[in-house]
Amino acid sequence: MYGIDVESGVLAQRTWRWLQLRILALLSTESRLQRHFAPPPEDNPRTARRR
Repeated sequence: MYGIDVESGVLAQRTWRWLQLRILALLSTESRLQRHFAPPPEDNPRTARRR
């Protein structure tokens, strides 16, 4: 989505803030990174299956 190629050397030309903003954007939008770090969904007692 953001086109960050870490092997191209572009990170040597960018600031830490540049990378930080892109990582934060990926964490705040629907992405693989966001899904990986998202807390597990809480169980809702009203919708939980009874055993």
